[in-house]
Amino acid sequence: MAVDPAMDSNGKSVIEALTSSKVFLDYAQAFGEITGLALILRPVETWQLPYRGHKKENRYCALMASKSSACAACLQTQQKLSENAASEPRSLTCMSGLIEIAVPIRLGDRVIGFLQTGQALRRRPSVSGFKRIERLIKQWGIQVGREELRRAYFQTRVVSEREHQAIMKMLTIFAQHLAMVSNQLILSQEHAEPPIIARAKEYIQAHQSEDLSLAQVARAVNTSTYYFCKLFKKTTSINFTDYVSRVRIEKAKNLALNPNLRISEIAFEVGFQSLTHFNRVFKRITGMSPTQYRSQLPRIDIESVSKAVKAGRMPLRAA
Repeated sequence: MAVDPAMDSNGKSVIEALTSSKVFLDYAQAFGEITGLALILRPVETWQLPYRGHKKENRYCALMASKSSACAACLQTQQKLSENAASEPRSLTCMSGLIEIAVPIRLGDRVIGFLQTGQALRRRPSVSGFKRIERLIKQWGIQVGREELRRAYFQTRVVSEREHQAIMKMLTIFAQHLAMVSNQLILSQEHAEPPIIARAKEYIQAHQSEDLSLAQVARAVNTSTYYFCKLFKKTTSINFTDYVSRVRIEKAKNLALNPNLRISEIAFEVGFQSLTHFNRVFKRITGMSPTQYRSQLPRIDIESVSKAVKAGRMPLRAA
């Protein structure tokens, strides 16, 4: 699913694409099997209960959320969590004593959504804890089966402090990975596109290291600059210049795996004529500088790199 982040201020299209991606679905399934908790991915701006209808939704929470007063209180908790987690992973405790955890997902330097889990207790359910809930129910005027609610409360998953911190760490690492692949989703297409655009993308890939212009690519696919500009934006939801930049940054991310290449060499290899411009665009798209990005990559032994270079899969240095 293509999206222009400048037009899609909340990044909802990117979050939708990530939510249906194999990497998220596989991770969410494994996470649920290990922890017993639901894991969801949601946009920043949303006004609905995150786990509603999820197969791992806490039964106690589902019963409470079916009542308007409790639902409103839960939504207020979700809003507060979003505000608190805008800059870093955070957790908070709802009025029923259950924790919620949210980790921000970034597209460049913008938060576009959250990985979220929770509906778990920090301490073992107790009689005194349930009495507090009964007082809340009375205060809110909620009519709900006491025994069913009590049974659901005492069956709620308990998360220790150690597990709590481990979950926060797991989701933080996964959020960083999702941020890295989000640009690939922006460049990808899930629907049929006009042959002109398909050929244009192939041309851009083949000539990305050159000083590409809109007019040059339009000529290469035998169409007018005006028509090509309109069709490209309509088809991809992203303008030509930004698309070329994103293609180049994806190539740069791959080249960053080669420890023999300096950042300046990578910049010119992928088509940037200015190191300053490269650094600025790289940070806008990935949310970090090229040096920061490279520092978090796993170390590659030189022998493996040399073999890749000899096989022609990784250029030794810029041409």
